[in-house]
Amino acid sequence: MTETLTQSSPETPIRQRLRRLRRRRQEGMTLVEIMIVVIIMALIATAVGVAVLPRLNQARVDSTRTDAQSVRSAAVMFVSENPGECPNMDDLTGGGYLDSTRRTTDAWDNGFAIDCEGDDVLVTSAGPDGEMGTEDDIQ
Repeated sequence: MTETLTQSSPETPIRQRLRRLRRRRQEGMTLVEIMIVVIIMALIATAVGVAVLPRLNQARVDSTRTDAQSVRSAAVMFVSENPGECPNMDDLTGGGYLDSTRRTTDAWDNGFAIDCEGDDVLVTSAGPDGEMGTEDDIQ
């Protein structure tokens, strides 16, 4: 008769370490892992910011240029009906030359400057810096 003896061997230190590692992995993420994720997210946010901000400024310039053209068209109509007079924004909006839904300021909330020389009308925005007569003025 053959007997099979089953003997439970005592846990070795290696098995104990493996069991602890498995238990730790199941519990959650470590602080280092969380910090790595946060750093990666910050890098992505920085890259998006660097890519988007110049486009935002260009969109403001384009929007202001379009608004200045609308104001110029309204001012030309005003001058053709009122020769010798140069309109201001109140004349254009109050007289119905410029629709009240149109912007009467640029993208930086500065008013447009309207200059008239004869039948020629020039509408200018101060641009991003808000000062007239600088190189970033928009016409």
